[in-house]
Amino acid sequence: MVERNTQIPVPRFRFDPWSAGAVLISILVLVPIVSVLWLALNPAENVWPHLIHTTLPRYLENTGILMGAVALLSAAVGTGAAWLITMYRFPLSRWLEWLLLLPLAIPAYIGAYALVDFLEYAGPVQTGLRGLFGWHSARDYWFPEIRSRGAAVLVLSAALYPYVYLLTRAAFREQSGGCYEVARALGAGAWGRFLRVGLPLARPAIAAGSAIVMMETVNDFGVVEYFAVQTLTTGIFSVWLEGGNAGGAAQIATVILVVILMLMGLEKASRRKMKFFNPSRHSRPVAQIRLVGLRGVLAMLLCILPFAFGFLLPVGVITSHAIGASDGWLAPGLTRALVNTLWVGGASAGLTVLAALFLVYGVRLSERALPRLLLPVTTIGYAAPGAVLAVGLLIPMAAADHVLADTVEGLFGIDIGLVMTGSAFAVVYAYCVRFFAIAQGAADSAMGRITPSLPMAARSLGRTARGTLLSVYLPLIRGSVGTALLLVFVDCMKELPATLLLRPFGFNTLATRVYEKASLENLGEAAPAALLVIGVGLIAVLLLARANR
Repeated sequence: MVERNTQIPVPRFRFDPWSAGAVLISILVLVPIVSVLWLALNPAENVWPHLIHTTLPRYLENTGILMGAVALLSAAVGTGAAWLITMYRFPLSRWLEWLLLLPLAIPAYIGAYALVDFLEYAGPVQTGLRGLFGWHSARDYWFPEIRSRGAAVLVLSAALYPYVYLLTRAAFREQSGGCYEVARALGAGAWGRFLRVGLPLARPAIAAGSAIVMMETVNDFGVVEYFAVQTLTTGIFSVWLEGGNAGGAAQIATVILVVILMLMGLEKASRRKMKFFNPSRHSRPVAQIRLVGLRGVLAMLLCILPFAFGFLLPVGVITSHAIGASDGWLAPGLTRALVNTLWVGGASAGLTVLAALFLVYGVRLSERALPRLLLPVTTIGYAAPGAVLAVGLLIPMAAADHVLADTVEGLFGIDIGLVMTGSAFAVVYAYCVRFFAIAQGAADSAMGRITPSLPMAARSLGRTARGTLLSVYLPLIRGSVGTALLLVFVDCMKELPATLLLRPFGFNTLATRVYEKASLENLGEAAPAALLVIGVGLIAVLLLARANR
């Protein structure tokens, strides 16, 4: 009798480089977040009780007030402007549809410097008032405090309302015109149609835009530091740089992470039960109502106001200083800052987009569950403020630097110094993590628009996975890849908190040069760098507007 072998063969493990690469990229993106949590739970000196009884309540109060006030004002301005632009036609409405996006090109801290310069005692406003009414000193009249929490709310709202405007305008444009025709037939006026039809249908977009505004408010350092408003982000700088306590900074950073996660949870919960569908695939677009006379002028002025305050004012002030400071354009510090910004931003944008393409493509090829689970988690870096990422990167990277230097010196007798923290490597790493979600979202949506039959045909003709990516996917998504490269580069150029904390000694970008010169009340020397930042940001916004036609 012949015995049969009934043992079931165990499948041999097959190494998948695409899955392994996707997991490795996800781990690198998540390292700073995990590091912050570990440092917060294992501080060298636990100052948590001291923070709770002294500065933390003030940080939380100011941060909460700023988040709420900026979100409300940005939502009101963005939603109102989107409603007017979408539903009505009035003078300059076609121009204002795109001009309202331009404040995205202005970093909030540049807007803060311009506002103070415009309204301060020696500025044109107070100088003109004194000349008009014959006042001789500040004791002769009252003028509101410029460097205050209220001014910070105005500046941040002027810089961030386009996030709400862009999403809400898209929501209004996608709605069916039949809903509004029915509302008008039932006797609903302009306010009734807005409150009962437009606003409820646009609530998901408003909530998403407001959540982005609140996250950007938490991330801000330049505005709140210039206006002397103590928030959680400024607390990280104070505890770490002034107090010398990295563990305490990590604990404050953990509080910020908790706040951000709560915001993300509330935003998703607010949209969970709100689902709206068009009743027909061929629904009629919204028919714009023409406004004439006083109503048309009023609508135009209401849309011009946020554009003027968020774009024209800072650009006008900065340009006037840049023209007056002719020597500032030839300063060697400006040239070095420009070169540093170009290569650091360019390297970060290139690495971020390449990693995002590899991750998204690897997840699509992978048959394993882990890469698919990690893909959405990698977007948390965009929600985490730059100061938080800096805390999570600098401490473990410094430790790794010392281990590497000691190892190389022990083996070869060569002192290589601090390779990562002593160079711009840490800055590039932080940029990649901070803006990875932008590149990942662009790559994922672009690849999702490609019909699956094309890559399947390429594979059936003998193309490898790498060959399919290069010959099929990349030619079809090059527009989205180019947009992602530009957007990541512009965001890297404007990023301030992470750059201030992670840059090596003597290393300046355009953002840090603007911050240093403006902090010394020398807006003339800061103006050329600020104008360069605005110019590149303006190019990115115009391309974004073209893509959202």
